[in-house]
Amino acid sequence: MKLRLLLGAALAPLALAGGVCAQDAVGPVEATPIEDVLVNGEIVFRNRTADENPILSYDLEYFQRFEPVSVGEMLKRVPGVTFTSDVLEFDGVSMRGLPPGYTNILINGRRAPGGEDDGAFLVDRIPAELVERIEIIRSPRADQPSDGVAGAINVVLKEGAQLEGGAVRAGALVNGDGEIRGSGSVSWAANTENTSLWAALNYQGRRNPKEKRSERYDDVPADGGVLDNIELQDDTRDGEDLSANAEYTVRFDRGRLRFNGLAVDTSRDEDETSLTFIDNGAGVFDELEETEVQAERISQQTYALGLDGEFDVGPGELDFKAGWSGFRDETTTTTHAADAGDPLELDDYVELDITDDEYEFGVAYAFGPDSLRLKVGADYLTKERDAAEVEFDIDNGAIDDPDPAPGAIYTIEETRLEPFARLTWEPTETLTIDAGLRYESMDRDVTSDLGVVSSGADELFPSLHLTWSPGDRDQFRASWARTQRRPDYSFLAPYIASEEPADEDALQGNPSLESEFANGFDIGYERRLGLRGIVGVNLFYREIENLIELVDTGAEVDEDGGPVDPGDDAYNLHEPRNIGDGTTWGVEVDLSTPLDFVGLPETGVFFNYTWLDSEVTDPWTGVERQFRNQPQNVWNVGFIQNLPTWGASFGASLYGRDEGYESGLDELIKVEYDQDLEAFVEKRFGERFVVRLSAQNLLDKEKRETFWKYDGDSIEEILDNRAAGDLDEYELESERSGVLYQVTLRAAF
Repeated sequence: MKLRLLLGAALAPLALAGGVCAQDAVGPVEATPIEDVLVNGEIVFRNRTADENPILSYDLEYFQRFEPVSVGEMLKRVPGVTFTSDVLEFDGVSMRGLPPGYTNILINGRRAPGGEDDGAFLVDRIPAELVERIEIIRSPRADQPSDGVAGAINVVLKEGAQLEGGAVRAGALVNGDGEIRGSGSVSWAANTENTSLWAALNYQGRRNPKEKRSERYDDVPADGGVLDNIELQDDTRDGEDLSANAEYTVRFDRGRLRFNGLAVDTSRDEDETSLTFIDNGAGVFDELEETEVQAERISQQTYALGLDGEFDVGPGELDFKAGWSGFRDETTTTTHAADAGDPLELDDYVELDITDDEYEFGVAYAFGPDSLRLKVGADYLTKERDAAEVEFDIDNGAIDDPDPAPGAIYTIEETRLEPFARLTWEPTETLTIDAGLRYESMDRDVTSDLGVVSSGADELFPSLHLTWSPGDRDQFRASWARTQRRPDYSFLAPYIASEEPADEDALQGNPSLESEFANGFDIGYERRLGLRGIVGVNLFYREIENLIELVDTGAEVDEDGGPVDPGDDAYNLHEPRNIGDGTTWGVEVDLSTPLDFVGLPETGVFFNYTWLDSEVTDPWTGVERQFRNQPQNVWNVGFIQNLPTWGASFGASLYGRDEGYESGLDELIKVEYDQDLEAFVEKRFGERFVVRLSAQNLLDKEKRETFWKYDGDSIEEILDNRAAGDLDEYELESERSGVLYQVTLRAAF
């Protein structure tokens, strides 16, 4: 059934296009035989783009030899991108060290809806097999979305106009414990005189077994802290992704019409068993105190259907687009717990149900000579999110009636109209100036059993980009653009969560929250090295206003958010509000080149390094700090060695970042990661077959978290304890996942 649904969604463009007929076609498009992409000994380096704004472009072949499973695994090799996930998880993109909500994820230039709280799309759900290239948009033009304070990542899917022929892939992922998960795909591209077609089906099994250890002390060990307990966890994520996409293009004498579709289905089981041990009286922590077993069953689907076209009309060019994107998430979480010697009993049961639908329409008209070109247009988007997070009552270990908190079942409806104007001026052959203005009118309704809260905003987003190319090898860029980050869905949802952000507290959403806005500057320089190499450096600065943080309202409520009756527990009420400003800045360096200048044309080296810093005033302590979990250094270095006479290649890549800090009211967390080494070796057979062995996490890296937790029944008491360094608990947590091997056979036909 899932296969039929996926194919139906992905291949719908082919059915829709069945009645389209091309006349007076301009002729066949130059397409690359697919075997030239899959089976070749040429090393692929980063592209230099001709765009007016700063964009880095990486073809799939730049990543392919390391056999990335998903877009997430591809992105860890590009400048300034890191992840704050568990070991071997690459889902929420942290670009330039900012949280994932500050990065805008696009698929074929359109925003990808995701189920995450901050609206971020988990990029590990997009199979690498479907990707043509990755674009890093450091600063947007007026005809691009204004979302993405840190920048945007555009995932461009493959299309028939670029390729010719078919390909199949079969592979297996092998975890360090010997468990195997299979993978496979089939794709086909074809071109006629006036049409092109691409269709692909991909299956990927994935498994990530992690082992965690937590040690909890009543103070820092160096200061005489005493170990209280040790918790050992087995956390295994086991799932599969089934995806399909298709694209059909019809070319006319004066334009083209394109249909495309994408469908991704993810089924994943997350099982975690936690055993807590205490001192047996002899100084050995082997006495079982508590057992907890958590099982999470996740079913997610992403769908996208699109239509776009470009036509010569009058003195200019008319382009238009229309599309629907959908996201579905049904997640069930059960928790069983027991004290030592007791049988496990159901302790918690929660159901999460999210439905996202977005409809987008756009039209633009560009006219004028190449030296002075004006583009005007408008984008219109409607979005609706229906969400329900329901916790069920538990009666004697059995699931009873649902017990949703007030406002926990809600709908967010948003409508945006975004007209824009963009002027591109080339006063000389070496200088290009691109100036534009985007205007957004937004209306939002948040509806729940607590009522309807409506809000709206009208904002201007100007941009200015300068490109100077004094010669064929050198290119200088300067950009300024105003961008935004929209509020988290949970912050907009009006329901109240007890025991958040700390004990004795309650957190309520604020449907009237406004977006955060940023003025961003980028200044960069690129130079070509030889025929294929490139080196670049970029300085960026973001001044962010209207930051969203949690504040204490000064009110007290019961656990449901109502008035406190005599004898009831009182909770300090918090809510997110727009307060304060923040800044972040950094330097990005990347190098991608063959070593032909030292006589090694078959050796390619890759290097990128990003230095980051920021300033934010902590809403609780009033102290300046960095953005949460922002590292100061992110880097990647690697090489590929081609052996033409043997029809073989091998290479390795090493990725690293330093620690980051997450600051909350009652705790401070330091997050550290070891370095991550991956490698591959491949053998090509003729012109149509290649076998590749790749491995990730060869150093069996460890993720370490250090928690400083402070006690207190009020904000004042917690802050006093923080200032005095009076800890309630000190915790050390570590996590490992082992080496992941992959063997892949690819064949072109």
